[in-house]
Amino acid sequence: MDSGIDRNMASKKRSKGTTSFSLSQHFGKIILACIAAGSFAIAFGSEKISQWFSPLSTNSTCLNQFYREVPPALNKESLKKDSYPLCFNGFNVLYSGISKTPLWSAEHLNAERLSVKIKREDNFHEETRVPQKHRALLSDYRGSGYDRGHMAPNGDMPNKSSQSDSFSLSNMVPQAPKNNQEVWRKLEEATRAIATKQKQDVYVVTGPVFEGKRLKTIGQGVIVPTAVYKAVYMPKTGAIGAYYAPNNNSLQVKVVSVCYIEERLGVNLFPQLTEQQKRNVYRLPLTATSVKPNQKLDYLHWDGESQCEQDLNADQIKALQDQFKKQKSGSSEPMEAKVPTIDEETRQAIVKQLVEALVNYFLQIMK
Repeated sequence: MDSGIDRNMASKKRSKGTTSFSLSQHFGKIILACIAAGSFAIAFGSEKISQWFSPLSTNSTCLNQFYREVPPALNKESLKKDSYPLCFNGFNVLYSGISKTPLWSAEHLNAERLSVKIKREDNFHEETRVPQKHRALLSDYRGSGYDRGHMAPNGDMPNKSSQSDSFSLSNMVPQAPKNNQEVWRKLEEATRAIATKQKQDVYVVTGPVFEGKRLKTIGQGVIVPTAVYKAVYMPKTGAIGAYYAPNNNSLQVKVVSVCYIEERLGVNLFPQLTEQQKRNVYRLPLTATSVKPNQKLDYLHWDGESQCEQDLNADQIKALQDQFKKQKSGSSEPMEAKVPTIDEETRQAIVKQLVEALVNYFLQIMK
């Protein structure tokens, strides 16, 4: 009987010791979370909030196509070689003379811009602002088996001048026919529906992904992408994410984080957003009919695995802006320059996003 009591007491001591150890571990995680919170606030809080809310210092029509007027940033030195920043009417492009395609096309969509419907008039043309040796040619695509796939789509354009600009080959990639005509068309329509049905500003960056050592080319060296992406951000609701589709006829597409795309590109797609925001993934619609006027996009998950691109300092941001401030629109009929402003609702939404990002950061640490 005494030995039974001894075993009982020993068991209780072990149980108490295990509980104490568990509490100690949990307490340690809480301490780490608090330290991380402090670091987060210092690293992202004051600087990013200042960037979000500070008055815009430029009045460039070109810069208005970027979120908070900051273009995507190339962090891979190899991407910078023979690259050309091109300002168009209604969108901007960073063109690569190496791939002879855009590295990205950027546009700012809203209901007002998309309220104008114009008949499509094809005007595929070579981009004369790019030197001949780096220029994609109309002959490159003939008989290639690939479509001339718009990155900034014709359907986003509000007037004939911007529509004509969108048919520049500097805005095109060789795209598999079913990917271009079915998958990509539906995603473009879905993105427009978010802006028109939900009355939201939508910032979009679209482009090709080149992965692997052996890449196919057409014509005189136009590289065929292995995939295409479209990254979207909606400041008013904080919804963010990216579409990623293999450049083939499989009709496959998936919704991923912006960081997932950045890891494959070596490009910071939205330099004015924090890493924590870019790890968020919302349920982006795959068709226009799935977009409901009064229904916010659902939150899917937080991507804690992908490698986000590094943040930029003030000098780097200014240098990026200067590249496009020097540009003139590619058309003779530029859109009216309207400086975006942050209303109180959007301001509150951005603060909420920062808090939610911090919560997700905590949860990741506590795992």
